[in-house]
Amino acid sequence: MRTILLAVHVARDEATKVAAAFAADLAAHDIGVCVLDTEADALRAAGIDDPGVVASGPGAAADCELAVVFGGDGTILRAAELCRGTDTPVLGVNLGHVGFLAEADVEDLQHVVQGVVERSYTVEERLTVDVSVTVAGEVVATNWALNEASVEKAARERMLEIVVEIDDRPVSRWGCDGIVCATPTGSTAYNFSAGGPIVWPEVAALLMVPISAHALFARPLVVSPDSTLAIEVVGEQSTGVLWCDGRRAADLPLGARVEVVRGRENVRLARLHPASFADRLVRKFDLPVAGWRGAAERRREDRD
Repeated sequence: MRTILLAVHVARDEATKVAAAFAADLAAHDIGVCVLDTEADALRAAGIDDPGVVASGPGAAADCELAVVFGGDGTILRAAELCRGTDTPVLGVNLGHVGFLAEADVEDLQHVVQGVVERSYTVEERLTVDVSVTVAGEVVATNWALNEASVEKAARERMLEIVVEIDDRPVSRWGCDGIVCATPTGSTAYNFSAGGPIVWPEVAALLMVPISAHALFARPLVVSPDSTLAIEVVGEQSTGVLWCDGRRAADLPLGARVEVVRGRENVRLARLHPASFADRLVRKFDLPVAGWRGAAERRREDRD
């Protein structure tokens, strides 16, 4: 039997109800669902009488052809963790706010069902980053991120003193609130809030954006995807915290070194619509485009 993993923001009643309706529609086409052990009770209460397979932890999507997410970008990032190490793509149904990673809104549920049943979706490979933390020459932590790895100050009352390095060459020293090392996928997330550029997802690049830096040169940097970005915590009382996708943290004592490189594994995102990234940008951020006529309209006016 074909099996779809469900990842649901179970704290939201709407998410569990929509997920239950989705599971019922799949069952009508002889497609089963796999749910997480931490979500099974909430989904049963929402109407999934027999959730079929119950899985837990990383690799939960190993035997599933697709992971369908009901929630916001945070739930999609959690699903990406569950799919890590597998070839299972992630398809998001947005019940959050912007939901930039999501492919569909809840009103499109029947279109999602059709796309899953017919396997009419396409899959995009999204660049990730791998992160390591070294203290006194010893690797003390490793992690990864789809959106960004951010180094942030540990104490609200103190700035974080850091030196940044690209490809083994020092670039600048900043007193700041932190720094964001983002992927193109994450360029519309924390990177965007910090004043970094939006980068089309098909562009292979790494981004480095200081947060509230007290320096003359404190501009966003876009570098090769094969570069190594490094941040060292310096200063007499400076300590920080490493956050990966805002979900997984590691303490950074004085002298800690964080290295960020292109990830060994991509995240696979399923797409139902062929819309361009520009259209997605306009729709998600509700950008003003009134007055745009387009090439076809201009050609028509020229003929007239």
